Amino acid sequence: MDRITAAEVFVRIAERGSMSAAADALDMSRAMVTRYLAQMEQWAGARLLHRTTRRLSLTEAGEETLVRCRRMLEVAA
Repeated sequence: MDRITAAEVFVRIAERGSMSAAADALDMSRAMVTRYLAQMEQWAGARLLHRTTRRLSLTEAGEETLVRCRRMLEVAA
């Protein structure tokens, strides 16, 4: 999977607070967003989000990864 796209997906999830909202914003299926998130977590070697039925929040590793992803996207732009 493309790391730049995975980074963009992760940033959108964090900004929107929802995988469905991120999927809508990126014009992508929710299943694809879930796959990109799973790949990001595998690359990071840690869980990036706390997931409940009503809410998503970043873990400590997720906060660090978010900063790195934003930097990577700035460089890639």
